[in-house]
Amino acid sequence: MFEDLSSKLEKAVQSLKGESRISDVNIAETVREIRRALLDADVNLEVTRKFTEKIKEKALGEDVLKSVNPGQQFTKIVFDELVNVLGEERADLNVSQKPPTVILIAGLQGSGKTTFVAKLARYLKKENNRNPILAAADVYRPAAIDQLKTLASQIDVPVYSIEQKDPVRVAREAVSMAKSLALDTVIIDTAGRMHVDEKMMNEVSDIKKAVTPDEILFVVDSMTGQDAVNTAKAFNEKIDYHGVVLTKLDGDTRGGAALSIKTVVQKPIKFVSTGEKLDALSPFYPDRMAQRILGMGDVVSLVEKAQHEYDEEQAQKLQKKIRSDKFDLEDFLEQIQKIKKMGDFTDLVSMIPGAEKQLKDKDIDEDAFKPIEAIIYSMTPEERKNPDLLNGSRRRRIAKGSGTTVREINDLMKQFDQMKKMMKTMSKMGKMGRAMQGLKNLPIGR
Repeated sequence: MFEDLSSKLEKAVQSLKGESRISDVNIAETVREIRRALLDADVNLEVTRKFTEKIKEKALGEDVLKSVNPGQQFTKIVFDELVNVLGEERADLNVSQKPPTVILIAGLQGSGKTTFVAKLARYLKKENNRNPILAAADVYRPAAIDQLKTLASQIDVPVYSIEQKDPVRVAREAVSMAKSLALDTVIIDTAGRMHVDEKMMNEVSDIKKAVTPDEILFVVDSMTGQDAVNTAKAFNEKIDYHGVVLTKLDGDTRGGAALSIKTVVQKPIKFVSTGEKLDALSPFYPDRMAQRILGMGDVVSLVEKAQHEYDEEQAQKLQKKIRSDKFDLEDFLEQIQKIKKMGDFTDLVSMIPGAEKQLKDKDIDEDAFKPIEAIIYSMTPEERKNPDLLNGSRRRRIAKGSGTTVREINDLMKQFDQMKKMMKTMSKMGKMGRAMQGLKNLPIGR
């Protein structure tokens, strides 16, 4: 995510970190590099101009010139301006005081709109304990309704559809059904086109008039750069939506759309999607995204993802096993399953400060855990609980059963022993629950 932009901005800011003092000359050079990095990232020209002007103005202020560490002070200025451009604060969905809350989704064809509808339903169901129904108002695209029903079946959410090609009727009747079934959320999937046209916008406008949605979200493909921004602007002038959703952010190495859209459209980014899986959706936090752009990682989001997989009781049991040296391969396998549930592995790595830079140009295999799982599944329950039993003959049997080699098993056991020692050391430093809470309370990311 934003690899090119991140590396160029980090390089520009790094040039000042070794300076004992900041001058007009080195600030001008650094700001020039930042401007070049933003334009290369396809950031809107006017946004780039204002961004660099504000940085230069603040960097030449008395506080920075007299700072003990001017390089760090400059980094803070860049961070603050990134947060400002991205939207300053997290923007929540509008929720109706009288159910159901109606959410209208619009966007071009190919933007990932229908998949987002299912992702949003899953997110609201899991994170907010809501009971959504999906309205299949994309009545033109072949198999659009079937796609929505297939996705909805994976998250156990109902879909309302009709045979007639009448999107306004679908939306209106879906709201009525939600009321009759006591469902508190209606998410309406509308038709997209290959480009913005009057018919498309009028149709969404008609649905808006018919159901008066509490929230209208416009979905844009972040990989299309300034085309996405221009599309969002044109659509906002017609239907005045509440927020933007950026999809395919995992494939966007530049970041032009994310850094331009809030300033150009004057509407907040509310969600970002970073993969095809239905759990690959996150609320958008401007400060956390700014951290990731500057190579600082996103520890708070990482901890939040971990906390979804661990409750306090589980954490205490695990810590007890670690401290008493009873952490075994069954526990190790369980931790792997929890890591896999946390989401896209590449996205998780990008949240760890410095990790993305260290792993640049290296393939992060999504199936990296499969050989490890195969090895452990090929062991007997007794062997998993007591790895010391794994002599040569047992390892040969496991290698044959798992389709691996004895060397791979030896490497795994070596890594397992090292991890046990590291976890025991960390456990002695304090309970996992306190550690997680401490990370969550860090001022950065707030």
